[in-house]
Amino acid sequence: MTAFAPALPTTLPTAPAGALADRYRAVRDQSEALCRPLLPEDTVVQPTLDVSPPKWHLAHTTWFWETMLLGPYASGYEVFHPEFAYLFNSYYNSLGSRVNRAERGTLTRPALAEVLAYRAHVDAHLLALLANEAALPAAARELVEIGLQHEQQHQELLATDIKFILSTSPLNPEYTPGPAPADAGALAPPAAWLPVPGGTYPVGFQGEGFCFDNELPVHAALVPDFELQNRLVTNAEYLEFVAAGGYRDFRHWLGEGWDLAQAQGWQAPLYWVQGPDGQWLRFTHHGLRPLELAAPVTHVSFYEADAYAQWAGARLPTEQEWEVAARRFGATPADGGTWLESPRLDPAPVPAGADATACHQLLGECWQWTYSAYHAYPGYRRSAGPLGEYNGKFMVNQLVLRGASCATPRSHGRLSYRNFFHADKRWQFTGIRLAR
Repeated sequence: MTAFAPALPTTLPTAPAGALADRYRAVRDQSEALCRPLLPEDTVVQPTLDVSPPKWHLAHTTWFWETMLLGPYASGYEVFHPEFAYLFNSYYNSLGSRVNRAERGTLTRPALAEVLAYRAHVDAHLLALLANEAALPAAARELVEIGLQHEQQHQELLATDIKFILSTSPLNPEYTPGPAPADAGALAPPAAWLPVPGGTYPVGFQGEGFCFDNELPVHAALVPDFELQNRLVTNAEYLEFVAAGGYRDFRHWLGEGWDLAQAQGWQAPLYWVQGPDGQWLRFTHHGLRPLELAAPVTHVSFYEADAYAQWAGARLPTEQEWEVAARRFGATPADGGTWLESPRLDPAPVPAGADATACHQLLGECWQWTYSAYHAYPGYRRSAGPLGEYNGKFMVNQLVLRGASCATPRSHGRLSYRNFFHADKRWQFTGIRLAR
């Protein structure tokens, strides 16, 4: 299908070379590149509360730069449009009122072309500000880094929101052609259990560079002896749970999850579709494809992940166990894996013949549910000002996920990263790793 969207710029305005300016150009271009395959109509709709229209993401990230950086630090800067702060604020109460989250899909105006003009306007002023990077106050440079990380978070949301939006069409459209389909019937190597000795371990961000405030401070965590499975649960393994009547047997489920699954009519993970011949298909960014049995199961809620673990005679790891194991087995984003920059926007299987004594798929592929509530680390303090609303106020009624996904930019992944969702959420690339 031909995309009739207004032409999106392939490069950003030129400016003197600089670390922040170069990274800014790359991140901003990546957001727009994610939207190039879309029709203008695709960028407006909001089929469910969790999903925001792509046009809104493009504008909100721009509002963030304009509000957090240009307003305080660009002398004489005039906002692009006085009403955009109301339209594109997300959840910052300290920065004024805003459109209700559930109503973002009602914003037919501004048009996509005007949003792109807004981005170009802010880009020009930001690059001018970054032209003399060395003269920027330390606080401004820190805000630039947060802005880059914030936009990368929205790139992952863009990828997953686009998938949900396109999945609602009976035409099952492709977002991108993607690589040739793999042998869908191939199976992954058998899973192995890897022992991790108990002890007191440091948990939290321990490297150089950026981290979010919810990854700090580093603190001691007492972890008992445990074992972690050396790869993610596959579609084939989860299909056994489905075939065994897992969605019809309350004994595996938490009560709240069972009630929700029955009320919503869940029979399989999100995006699984059973054809008239009984074959399971799955909607992907590359259209409707046969279920790839060796690939990690994704788009499952915490309730489904926990029910599967109970059925399999295991459990989900805590976030402390996950981080301790990931450090023990030496996972880094450079090890490989599937990331947003990969040709396929879909988790990849463990290769045949993979080392059974190594721990695979810790970073990239899909976010892994843990059985840990999202709350503050000991000694955590919220930041002052609007950025204090970034993480701290969400530390209730949510579960932690670890590991990054195939929709996460590679430079955004790290072992201490704490993602968090409510237990019912399925639209992100969420998967399962077992512990015992």
